[in-house]
Amino acid sequence: MKIGVLFFGVLKEVIGGSSETLDLPEGARVREVLFYYARKAPRFEAMVPSLAISVNQEYSGADRALCDGDEVGLLPPVSGGSAQGEIRKEARGEVRGEVKIVHEPIDSEAVVGRLKQPADGAAVIFDGVVRDNTRGRRTLYLDYEAYEAMALKQMESLAVEARARFAVRGVSIVHRLGRLEIGETSVLIVVAAGHRGAAFEACRWIIDTLKKTVPIWKKEYFEDGAIWADGEAFPEEIRSPGGTAGEQPASK
Repeated sequence: MKIGVLFFGVLKEVIGGSSETLDLPEGARVREVLFYYARKAPRFEAMVPSLAISVNQEYSGADRALCDGDEVGLLPPVSGGSAQGEIRKEARGEVRGEVKIVHEPIDSEAVVGRLKQPADGAAVIFDGVVRDNTRGRRTLYLDYEAYEAMALKQMESLAVEARARFAVRGVSIVHRLGRLEIGETSVLIVVAAGHRGAAFEACRWIIDTLKKTVPIWKKEYFEDGAIWADGEAFPEEIRSPGGTAGEQPASK
């Protein structure tokens, strides 16, 4: 059977490409994909404990059985046309928010304006901005990439969970991809609620969770070179591939 494999961030450089097609026997499991790339690229094996795995745009473990045509994503820690989510409305016409991945500058004022309603007592905004330095090195610009379809699904889930968990009225999340210059907005989160406490808590939870779970990566460009940014570790429930690539499959 044929399995599509996708690579992101630093893995593209380790493997030497962004995608491949593998021929695997019927009944093969995800861990056999890991074994294959551990043999092909020695650097890959050392990275396995920090990777997350997806199958058909959903996080998965290494024991999952694969089917012909499945798409496996191998995801290093995230950094923390375009896919887009719609502006959601309740039946009575109340705007609940929007979730988007864009490739053009984010119009922060417009996003805030679309979400705020007369009943809101607070609109808390997180505006993630590209800074001009990283650990003492002068940054020239950043380049963001994502597993776009999966990232959008994860962002939409965050918006839904935040509304339920913190009892806030509306949530908008917009993330930009591609080349971003110093001072430009990379991610905008807006939370609207009747009271500021819930809005602050929800906004903080969304950005902290997004940086750990949504498959988006950034490459930092400096005067003397470029590197993929060190990402935050995936939560344990995601970063559990079910064994290391160095373990051989049981004999049959």
